[in-house]
Amino acid sequence: MSDVKNPKVRFAPSPTGQLHLGSARTALFNYLFAKHTNGQFYMRIEDTDIERSKQKYVDQICASMRWLGLDWDGEPLFQSTRLDVYHTVIKTLLETDSAYRCFCSKDILEEARNEGLFQYSGTCRNLSEDDIKKHLNSGEGFVVRLQVPEGNTTFDDMIYGSVHVDHQEIDDFIIARSDGNPTYNLVVVVDDHEMEISHVIRGEDHISNTPKQILIYNAMGFAIPKFAHLPMILGPDKKRLSKRHGAPGIQQFKDDGYLPDALLNYLALLGWNPGSENEIFTLDELIKSAKTEPGITIYSSTSKIKKAAKAFTKKYGIEAVGTKIKGAAQIEAVVREAQSGNIVGDVIISSDAGATLAQLLGSDMVSSWTP
Repeated sequence: MSDVKNPKVRFAPSPTGQLHLGSARTALFNYLFAKHTNGQFYMRIEDTDIERSKQKYVDQICASMRWLGLDWDGEPLFQSTRLDVYHTVIKTLLETDSAYRCFCSKDILEEARNEGLFQYSGTCRNLSEDDIKKHLNSGEGFVVRLQVPEGNTTFDDMIYGSVHVDHQEIDDFIIARSDGNPTYNLVVVVDDHEMEISHVIRGEDHISNTPKQILIYNAMGFAIPKFAHLPMILGPDKKRLSKRHGAPGIQQFKDDGYLPDALLNYLALLGWNPGSENEIFTLDELIKSAKTEPGITIYSSTSKIKKAAKAFTKKYGIEAVGTKIKGAAQIEAVVREAQSGNIVGDVIISSDAGATLAQLLGSDMVSSWTP
């Protein structure tokens, strides 16, 4: 699974909303990999979008992670505190001719697109020093683009295998905007390098970013980490699960009474299987079983979480005592009935067990309990 001793991984959410299912699953896989390999699991807050990033979302993300039991090592790293570091790297890339200033206006770029040229043509790639000085002295705005060399980039994804991209498919992409702020592809490379991240485990929607990031690693002479891109959770329309599907945040599951281990169990089995018929795991059991392997894209819906919660309870949940339900075997039978859609009536078990069962199965399925 890993030939790196004591791997380092990170979970890097953007605080522009609550922690949702997809991000929680990414965090879980990073956490399991780190714990399974005696590695480190770090938290990085990608808050360079000043307008949309909110402290309340930082607090909510951290609270949800702790509720799930996914504690991170050290203090969270905030990208907003590291702008000077990114600007230094951009300066280095300019000085080594790995990047260049592009003075092309939006109108020029739009005109090129209207003519069917959707990749940047490299107009400013070979400007002389005198031309650059003239543009700067006239106060023209510019972006900074990485100079993509001829050739190709190939990397071995731990899940999808070999990925090959011809550089003709990549134009000289922007690494610093006209306001001077660095772009995503640059900052993640700089941060992952300085945090000594050995394995980048993230959603498959980032596969297209990886060749660009490898180009930045190479331009800076940084060691390239291993990559693992997780299959996405899809909504009913077979598109990436998002807020438009009504996908609730992790906080909502907590408020609705779900147990964190039950939710983690559900998330772990989206795109992963231990190679056995066992489908119910505690967090410690998931850590022992954790591995990365070729995966498939998963269609799922939040309704399946309730089923997972019930199944988890069936195996691990409730120490039942009372006149009608006296032990684990009988409580399992109750849960099986609930799973099949039957209403469980007049259940008499201990107060704590009854409250937990009602919480998991719904009050409509558990009509009463006594101390």
